[in-house]
Amino acid sequence: MPHVVVVGSCNIDLVAYAARIPGPGETVLGDRFSTGFGGKGANQAVMAARLGATVVMVGAVGDDLYAEMTLANFAAEGVDASGIARVAGSSGVAPIWVEADATNRIVVIAGSNGLVDPATAARAVATAPAVDVVVGQLEIPQAATLAAFDAARRRGARTVLTPAPAAPIEADLLALTDWLVPNEGELEALGGGLAANEAALVDYAAEIGTGLVVTLGAAGAAIVEDGVVTRLPAPTVNAVDTTGAGDAFVGAFAVGLALGMGPRAAVRLGIGCASDSVTRAGTQASFPDRRRALEFRAWVAAQAT
Repeated sequence: MPHVVVVGSCNIDLVAYAARIPGPGETVLGDRFSTGFGGKGANQAVMAARLGATVVMVGAVGDDLYAEMTLANFAAEGVDASGIARVAGSSGVAPIWVEADATNRIVVIAGSNGLVDPATAARAVATAPAVDVVVGQLEIPQAATLAAFDAARRRGARTVLTPAPAAPIEADLLALTDWLVPNEGELEALGGGLAANEAALVDYAAEIGTGLVVTLGAAGAAIVEDGVVTRLPAPTVNAVDTTGAGDAFVGAFAVGLALGMGPRAAVRLGIGCASDSVTRAGTQASFPDRRRALEFRAWVAAQAT
């Protein structure tokens, strides 16, 4: 049984679908609206749970209705929410605009996510019955993720960091990161205009001193191991909504590592789950369900043997 701890954000997604996004001062008529569960941390936790992992979620929610909705969703998905603190104020929300070509724009309101406590995060990792991989992002204070990663290292667990939303990563946090998983836009922001070509990827991985996986959307992903870049393709699918695809990838990648898969096999599992998710609308609602997720897991495991 793979054991994953996710320290990160919990949001309620407010998703508007329209043929195009309005310009400044403009109003357009949308096609439809939906409310869903999101936050990069919560998304990754749900994807990991659907792949059969034992998952502990560490974060914070407010004292509003969105908090009750979030906790009920974790219970329904089989995610242990004992690491979720209740704080005064609003929970995190994320208004999302999705255009006809499936591209999205997201505004994240941190709310309670900005109040995740480092000591609480460290304690949750230290007291988890078992932990193979700890996952973090940048939607909560880096100090909390740093504390969780430090506790992970003390327990011999590996760490995976999604640098999203893109921001400078504190040196101490990067030093405790085993795998950094940006998308192309985040890589460019972190590397000061860095492009995802082979030489640049090798140099950047050497500079930061971590394993590096770059998600490339419809082109799949690139992984840097021992100074060598390997590109793994994604299947051709009819993309409807790309929201949350990166989180599906990271949640699945973490489970692959926790299962003892090699990094390339873990990336293939991530690509499979992410590619499947973009064929449906929504964030967590678009992720492969448990049956389909376990089929992906079994297929990747068979290819790796």
